[in-house]
Amino acid sequence: MAENIQNSSDLKQTVGYYLYDCLKREGITEILGVPGDYNFSLLDILEKYEGINFINCHNELNAGYAADAYGRVKEIGALITTFGVGELSACNAIAGSYSENVPVIHIVGGPKTKVQQQHKPMHHTLLNGDFDVFRKVYANLTEYTATITAENAVFEINTAIQKAKETKKPVYLLIPDDVATQTIMSRDISLEKKQTDQSSLQAALQHIDKMIEKAQSPVLLSGVYVSRYSLQAQVQQLVDKVNLPVATMMMGKGSFDESHKNFIGLYAGDLGSKEIQNTVEASDCILAIGTIWSDHNTGAFTAKLNPLNIIEIQPYSVKVGMSVYENILIQDMLKELLTKINKRVDYVKTAASFYSDDNISLDEDVSSKYYYSRFQKMLKEGDILIADTGTLGFGIAQLRLPKGATYISQSGWGSIGYGTPAAFGTCLAAKNRRVILFVGDGSNQMTVQEISSMLHNNCKPIIFLINNKEYTIEKYLNVAEKNTHYNDLPSWDYSKLTTAFGGDSFTAKVYTNRELDEAIKKAEVQCNERLCLIEIFAPQMDAPPIVHKMTKVLQQMQK
Repeated sequence: MAENIQNSSDLKQTVGYYLYDCLKREGITEILGVPGDYNFSLLDILEKYEGINFINCHNELNAGYAADAYGRVKEIGALITTFGVGELSACNAIAGSYSENVPVIHIVGGPKTKVQQQHKPMHHTLLNGDFDVFRKVYANLTEYTATITAENAVFEINTAIQKAKETKKPVYLLIPDDVATQTIMSRDISLEKKQTDQSSLQAALQHIDKMIEKAQSPVLLSGVYVSRYSLQAQVQQLVDKVNLPVATMMMGKGSFDESHKNFIGLYAGDLGSKEIQNTVEASDCILAIGTIWSDHNTGAFTAKLNPLNIIEIQPYSVKVGMSVYENILIQDMLKELLTKINKRVDYVKTAASFYSDDNISLDEDVSSKYYYSRFQKMLKEGDILIADTGTLGFGIAQLRLPKGATYISQSGWGSIGYGTPAAFGTCLAAKNRRVILFVGDGSNQMTVQEISSMLHNNCKPIIFLINNKEYTIEKYLNVAEKNTHYNDLPSWDYSKLTTAFGGDSFTAKVYTNRELDEAIKKAEVQCNERLCLIEIFAPQMDAPPIVHKMTKVLQQMQK
């Protein structure tokens, strides 16, 4: 199917203005980034442009993380960097967006066209006259790359945005400094959109119907693509119609309403709850929608699932047992499945919350034995939770989210330091929702500058910072050697950092369970007015049960 796109009737429109018009149509109201001399023209235009604000970050890596989280909340994000030094700093973040299926439009301001054509040895280059080398790098990290000219701007900008939306992957646009201010060449274009092969769809439906009809204990696994393609409502309709029990895996957390009566919890192979593991692995029909079978998602590949019992619905294909049906859009598959399937199963079991603080004294020193259950109690409908990579990423994944909550974590790419800038991007994307960040001291030290950005932009998250002076998760991952010091951290006074960053904040230092309880009560009030930072002084090697299980699995693998 072709989509006809016309540019503005204003023939004086520049490439920069046209780009921002296209991004504005997608609902983007903020573009994150860092200024550099090659993107000045783009930023000069953006400063005068109505409807999109440029948000300055402290480095390009942080800006990329923030744009990624922004894209998760608003379904698409945008990032501006300068050529070479800026774009390479953002590589890790963009690679994460690719791995995690987040559409981010990465705009790079480049040297002027004439300079590139003459292959001059310019600053921010390798001084070898090659101006295409960094685009080639990004060709491996993005779904689409293009170097923009006044002549191709209409086609390439719209193609890139469509690719990002269709694939849920980042794209890359290089715009030379002089091109940003040039008048676009007016043209009508027709972009082909992916379509479902109807014969393939009908064959898959018949196969699925037979498999579900025979099933005695079907279960549904809701995956990351359910969130990325905004299919939560359709999945819930299917669950309600068939009365299916539902579990999610690490990357799919938040893709299904965890307050729903049919939600049983997190499935993580041998690392998670045995009850949930037994329910999923004993199923004779697993309807896996948008699930990725990665190591982190399958409990270090300890998931014991019979492939013959799996119906796997992915963005562009369906696999039923060992049969593969190509060219089927996930949206079309779910729509037809809702009309085709008539089976209803008996299911009454409900899942309890994973964490409990029974028999724990408030006067005890604070640790994960208490703070996860306390986090569970404070959650409200509509909250956005960000869990950084590390022990918190594992522990927070087993909280039960309230209705309307959003969960953000880099469970696939797993870059330590993602959380703090991601919380900043989330605050920009969801100004009227409560944002809660769970971050370790090691992660926070990598990207702590964006707390300054939060304060400067009047963001009001609640930040729980676990201070135990180490990269705890790394010590657990290194099962071969425990007596090392390279994962130790210098001691920071995080409360004083917010003062140094010049913002108004509420801070608390917590050493006991009672102090945590009191700090949370105060933060729940204070977060209406200011950023809140609660520093939790936990013991070294403090970690939730799932991390201890992971270590045992890794130890067994090394035998």
